[in-house]
Amino acid sequence: MDLRTRLDTLYHGFNRPDSALDPIQIVQRYARLEDREIVGFVAAGLAFGRVASVMASIEAVCRLLGPEPARMVRTFDPARQAAALDGHVHRWIRGRDLVALLWILHRLIDEHGSIERCLAGGLEPDAVDVGGALERFSTAARAIDLRPIYGRRVPANPGVCYFFARPSTGSACKRLNLFLRWMVRRDAIDPGGWTAIRPSQLVVPLDTHTIRVGRCLRFTRRASPGWKMAAEITAALRRFNADDPVRYDFSLCHLSMMGACGWGTRRGHRHCPLKGHCQPMRGRA
Repeated sequence: MDLRTRLDTLYHGFNRPDSALDPIQIVQRYARLEDREIVGFVAAGLAFGRVASVMASIEAVCRLLGPEPARMVRTFDPARQAAALDGHVHRWIRGRDLVALLWILHRLIDEHGSIERCLAGGLEPDAVDVGGALERFSTAARAIDLRPIYGRRVPANPGVCYFFARPSTGSACKRLNLFLRWMVRRDAIDPGGWTAIRPSQLVVPLDTHTIRVGRCLRFTRRASPGWKMAAEITAALRRFNADDPVRYDFSLCHLSMMGACGWGTRRGHRHCPLKGHCQPMRGRA
């Protein structure tokens, strides 16, 4: 089979809600789009570290958000509700950082009506991808006054900034791109609902597993992770599906997470469903 056929076969094999443990399963619980926006942003922002730890952290925030997360964020008052997140820790993210995140989302929604309108408002009509929109979105979020959260002396780089990465700094913006994949695409995994951004404009949420498979398939010749690598892997995937290149992200990522990709291991690729198409490189291209 050619690589396109194998990629599509892999995609269909994973395109089931229960195909792999993933934070998107928490987001899928919420029927209303406005609630999925909130839970999805929090879930994508906390999607780093061990899967079990990620799921537990998301569940803890969801308990605070309650059954109507969008309403809770629209009426969020740090003075009254911050204490509920005291002591919460996810890697280097602290409870105060999560309070700041909810405060920023509160302010953005209050001004724009929804996260979709805020983010899509920065998207140029002829934009190839969402890079420019993410830059404007994160810049606006970082400009919000955080003194109600951190006090009179806000840290130079508070933890909440981790949720608002920018392509201009070289960041791959993995968590923001993951959030967009969930909100824009629609299949058995991604619930979708947004209409202001096209699936063709999405960029792969770059992580260790995507990098491994991307290098193995020669989708990228870069040595350093970042926005340029994410864009390069996405451009390679557009050759197989120009309208929806990121449709392959979930299956390729979980292929690596499950140990089927043997790149850099002694076992090699004998158990990989993409066997015969991988051409691992060594060193800097």
